[in-house]
Amino acid sequence: MTFAPPLELPGWRHTYSGKVRDLYVPADTRDEAAPARLLVVASDRVSAFDHVLSPGIPDKGVLLTTLSLWWFDQLAGADGGRGIPNHLASDDVLEGDGTAELIPDAVQGRAMLVRSLDMQPIECVVRGYLTGSGWAEYRAEGTVCGIPLPEGLEDGDRLPEPLYTPAFKAPMGEHDENITFERSVELVGAETAAALRDASLEIYRRASATAEAHGLILADTKFEFGFDAEGVLTLADEVLTSDSSRYWDAEAWRTGTTPAERMASFDKQIVRNWLADNWDKQGEPPALPAEIVERTRERYATLLRLLTAS
Repeated sequence: MTFAPPLELPGWRHTYSGKVRDLYVPADTRDEAAPARLLVVASDRVSAFDHVLSPGIPDKGVLLTTLSLWWFDQLAGADGGRGIPNHLASDDVLEGDGTAELIPDAVQGRAMLVRSLDMQPIECVVRGYLTGSGWAEYRAEGTVCGIPLPEGLEDGDRLPEPLYTPAFKAPMGEHDENITFERSVELVGAETAAALRDASLEIYRRASATAEAHGLILADTKFEFGFDAEGVLTLADEVLTSDSSRYWDAEAWRTGTTPAERMASFDKQIVRNWLADNWDKQGEPPALPAEIVERTRERYATLLRLLTAS
């Protein structure tokens, strides 16, 4: 994958770029392995089929960050539940060693100032509905990630109970690997594995209820967690965004007559569908047409509007 050169931000030093996010540490950090604070910047890049595409989606970074911040606030107790610890620094200005660490103007609205955590190597996936790769496995085996399910379910059906289906976070450039809960115990220990599972299911149930109150279905999502300096399990990375979650319109899900109508998601599925029809996955993918870019941006923006409407 190739990216445009990272932004040079005053007071910060770039250390890593993923498919969507860029990571910075304070410029005076001596030990990049353990900085006290990090700056996470969401770009407008969009990826599909393991390729970063061109052009990006205008405002995508702002839309994702705004939605993450809204969800962090909801899960901190604004939704009426207990406060879920998260990685956000307490303010956009932090005093340390006599200096102020600021979110630079160039990335305002698309960046989060966060605490450094001991990140766990488990991607915590929760599925509330049968779809995607889960539907394909169910048709073949009657299971989802090896978990048996009742007979007679259809694509898009609500599952009897939300399923926790963890994945092992693979090294950069490799695919994450679906694993059993028992394997997660082997990787991180029984206590941590159980804490990850229980927190993930709690957050999913709370977020699902919030989504339903706004006319949406949260079909599935994934979380990442780490431990802070005091050993507190802490929600990190992005949370419940279009890039990490699958949302459907609840009314369309109830009344639609085809899977495409029932499960039109508020994410980059439009991009995936266009690529599947216009690229043989050989060589570099073609540039996205302006219409596909605008329709995708509108899906991201619509989800934010629906969720945050009072």
